[in-house]
Amino acid sequence: MTKFEKIAYGGWQECYRLSNDIVDLVITEEVGPRIIRYGFIDQANEFAEFPEMLGKTGGDKWRIYGGHRLWHAPEIPARTYAPDNGPVDIQRNGDVVRIVQPVEASTGIQKEIDIILAEDSTKVTLTHRLRNLNLWTVRLAPWSLSVMAPGGKCIVPLPPRAPHSDDTLLPTNTLTMWAYTDFSDSRWTLGRKYIMLAQDINADGAQKVGLSVPDGWAAYARNNHLFVKRFAYDPLAIYPDHGSVFETFTNRLMLEVETLGPLVNLAPGAAVEHVEHWSLHSDIAMPATDQDIDTHILPIVQQNT
Repeated sequence: MTKFEKIAYGGWQECYRLSNDIVDLVITEEVGPRIIRYGFIDQANEFAEFPEMLGKTGGDKWRIYGGHRLWHAPEIPARTYAPDNGPVDIQRNGDVVRIVQPVEASTGIQKEIDIILAEDSTKVTLTHRLRNLNLWTVRLAPWSLSVMAPGGKCIVPLPPRAPHSDDTLLPTNTLTMWAYTDFSDSRWTLGRKYIMLAQDINADGAQKVGLSVPDGWAAYARNNHLFVKRFAYDPLAIYPDHGSVFETFTNRLMLEVETLGPLVNLAPGAAVEHVEHWSLHSDIAMPATDQDIDTHILPIVQQNT
């Protein structure tokens, strides 16, 4: 049986801890929706935390805080950066912990996250929900972002490669770049089967890429731990950012592991959902090559599908 208890955390007095005997998550009640912690019991948080922001509430300026959050895409400052500095409602109903944010005053969108933690493993299922409470239709896509602690490496699989032939004339996937994306930056490792992006606290500038990922998974390796995120991919759907179901962003402070749902025309009163599945694994060495991933990481992903 999982445990659900009220605690103080990081300067906030009103938080909830969801745990089993292996891992725990901490959900903030005074701001959010936000999962500020996910990690093995009594071990480091896999998510980044920003000490200068922990415990703060209120104000009209958006704060990253750290942890895991929910946005709606495409990224437009006036909409995307709506502050989540106020209290949320957190309820447990059976196995489901639900976080509900009041309607965003500037967007008319209400955010919800349902969390289910397995009783005997590290697996977490998250259902992200955006509800349109405007009187008009809004075009958007759910966008869930996990802000990972520094010092790790994001791993993203590419679709299977094949030689040029009459059977391989059409493209198989998208790769989206931003104006600041620079593949000459040493943080990138571009392999035949995988792309890796390292977080470096000494690096200058930011890096970002978006991809279509038919395999439906990505991972973050750090300090012999591996965070795996699985998600659905619909080849017929239209995704934001030139077809990106997955995006990763890094700067000198952190790295984000981001997934996106398809773009939808969300009618008044309607809601759209986006599901992620997390798992956490130990004794995993930092990969350097495609072969390292095939040998040590891919079997873990396949076992947890």
